[in-house]
Amino acid sequence: MQVPFTLDPDANGILSDRMIAAMADAGLILPEYPFVESQIQPASLDLRLGNVAYRVRASFLPGPGARVAERIDELKLHEIDLSDGAVLETNCVYIVPLLESLALPPEIVAAANPKSSTGRLDVFTRVIADGTRRFDMIGAGYHGPLYAEISPKTFPVLLREGSRLSQVRFRTGDAILTTDELETLHDEERLVDCDDADLTGGLALSVDLSGANSGGFVGYRAKRHTGVVDIDRRGGYAVNEFWEPIAARPDGSLILDPGEFYILASKEAVQVPPDFAAEMVPFDPLVGEFRVHYAGFFDPGFGYAGAGGQGARAVLEVRSREVPFILEHGQIVGRLIYERMLERPDALYGQRIGSNYQAQGLKLSKHFRA
Repeated sequence: MQVPFTLDPDANGILSDRMIAAMADAGLILPEYPFVESQIQPASLDLRLGNVAYRVRASFLPGPGARVAERIDELKLHEIDLSDGAVLETNCVYIVPLLESLALPPEIVAAANPKSSTGRLDVFTRVIADGTRRFDMIGAGYHGPLYAEISPKTFPVLLREGSRLSQVRFRTGDAILTTDELETLHDEERLVDCDDADLTGGLALSVDLSGANSGGFVGYRAKRHTGVVDIDRRGGYAVNEFWEPIAARPDGSLILDPGEFYILASKEAVQVPPDFAAEMVPFDPLVGEFRVHYAGFFDPGFGYAGAGGQGARAVLEVRSREVPFILEHGQIVGRLIYERMLERPDALYGQRIGSNYQAQGLKLSKHFRA
């Protein structure tokens, strides 16, 4: 028997773990089979891959009135069975139906984002819904299936049914803090470990190329022509087989080579208090020579002392575009947009849910041995 799910008409905020579970009980989230442990995060739901991947000719958006399944039929090259696992090759585009579908009420919208470990492997993934004009955005009142578009960029990856590459947040109303509200929160909670925080339009994050926080190194450059990474295998791979460490330069700069993938870290250590969530967004879309951060969700409790944090640096997934580009120490590369939660989650990031990146510095994904 389904339990009704209701929200206050004046509610503004992101739905918590308890509310996500209640949405499922009410039939607003429809998994093909029950959720697994830790699938519900403090402010998001992990989405699971179904049992088939379709290799398609090109990425697409269905557009109004069109169904993703119809476009797959037009564009598919072949089908791949994921029941026992399969390797997805680099620079190919795949569409995978997800095990979760939605029946959203008119007051709730959803937004998807890659999980942190997905972004740190340079696996480009986005969620598509029927009739949508935008990737990763699911409109209020949407009833229908969800699909993942997956394109590994650096490493071939082994995936299987149930693998989790993306996560989805549910929100109602306007949850984003204004600059004034963010300044008040910073005065109360000290969101970042510097005295001159830039909070206009979100908390500005800059890149650390000094090497001071990581033993003289500033990051990692991904190697080419490596072996396969099993997306569900934790701590199974030697760092030096997949990554080259990058030493700090005396002038604090780094030349980004076209087509290369880098893992760097923010200069600032940040925290997300328990009653808030955050999302990394590009600093300025007009600064188009490099792209930073696929995986933008920061859960309540990230870096928070009460959840074992004491401030955590944002790991930056960086890819240069067509021309070499010089990145400078302290250059602003993104902004952390803070949003209010509708209620405090039952579990904060770092508590009970096996969070991999609490109190992190410069850190590769969980697949690589520390």
